[in-house]
Amino acid sequence: MTTPSHSGVDALALLELGSIARGYRALDALVKEAPVRVIEANLIEPGRFLILTGGGVAEIEAAHRVGLQIAGEDVLDQLVIPFVHAGVWQGLAGAVSLGDLDTVGIIEGASIAGVLDACDRALKEADVQLCGLRIATALGGKGFFVVHGSQDAVEAAVATGAAVLTGRNRRVREEVVPRPHADFLTWLLRPAPFSAAGTLGGGR
Repeated sequence: MTTPSHSGVDALALLELGSIARGYRALDALVKEAPVRVIEANLIEPGRFLILTGGGVAEIEAAHRVGLQIAGEDVLDQLVIPFVHAGVWQGLAGAVSLGDLDTVGIIEGASIAGVLDACDRALKEADVQLCGLRIATALGGKGFFVVHGSQDAVEAAVATGAAVLTGRNRRVREEVVPRPHADFLTWLLRPAPFSAAGTLGGGR
């Protein structure tokens, strides 16, 4: 089920490079190319440089294309989502939604691009809500997201997310937790050091 994007920002792009120096050069080139919003441009483990941008579809595609050209052989992973689900923006902003949940699904991937792609697709294709999204420096380049809803819907979302990550060869593991205990929820989605909260707003 598709939801409108965040504040008129329709598209999301990610560029992950193996070179920090080339990452900064690519960042400069892509923001010169088109008026896009830099959500994050920073180091991630293990010694990689990540650029995450948002904006209009045409602007994001133009900027990302230039970023890829400059990055060249240093590109490790990349992603463009033309009409990103609003839940992804909320997750990037650090928003966490926990309460009386029927069933929880946890999807873990070995790349940030893969996790964002899987999260967007799962939210669009299954009747679930996002509990939270974590792409943190402390995760060694991995990431995960958590959804909730009816058990059938969560299982569908988990299957979709796992398929996306498998297609990217970045699947790690996924779990479904029916009727989660309150003590479990207390520890789910603890605050992580990396988020785009300063750019997009939001909070726990």
